[in-house]
Amino acid sequence: MKHITVVGNLAFTSPQFSLDDLPGSSGRIDVLCRSVNSAFLLSHGIRRDIQLHLILRGKGDPPKILTLDGGHLKHLNPDERSTAALIKIALKEGLGLDSGDIRRSTPGITIRRGDLYDLIEEGGFDPIIYLQEASRDIRGIESEIEEWLDKDPLFVLGDHTGLNRADEKLLDDLGASRISVGPRVLHADHCIILLLNEIDRVALKFREKA
Repeated sequence: MKHITVVGNLAFTSPQFSLDDLPGSSGRIDVLCRSVNSAFLLSHGIRRDIQLHLILRGKGDPPKILTLDGGHLKHLNPDERSTAALIKIALKEGLGLDSGDIRRSTPGITIRRGDLYDLIEEGGFDPIIYLQEASRDIRGIESEIEEWLDKDPLFVLGDHTGLNRADEKLLDDLGASRISVGPRVLHADHCIILLLNEIDRVALKFREKA
């Protein structure tokens, strides 16, 4: 299973936002919606071997971890509005959650209280990879990618504001490696597409050698 987390530093943790004005009313939940679609949607299907963890830290009832599991996910469509509606349902279900409680909102989507540290502490991920510009190019580490295929890696990305210093220190303290998916600074959802494309290519080579 491949795990991806996107940290939404401003993303609302209550359902009090408008589906008709996501950029202006939700703390940029639209950024997270595009990341959801990039992580899961194929031309005629859904990636079933992905879990996407959205860290929401914005107004309402922070912090929250919203997890989407491709193995059970339903009702996911390509448009941002319908994805935001699924997030809105989960946030309504997650109001007032106590620490340790996990609630399912719709098939394949759960919500719980927690932040990046909690996700990593409880997740058992190996390895942890921080997608960050000006790091090693992913196209030069094919042997490492091949090793990921038999593990449970966690790929960490920031939203449009990036990760803060505390997040980066946490990742450094945990021994996370850093990689880049290209020479230009890209949106998080574009990074996810490029990341998964590289893994797909290595996985295909691996199968052909087997």
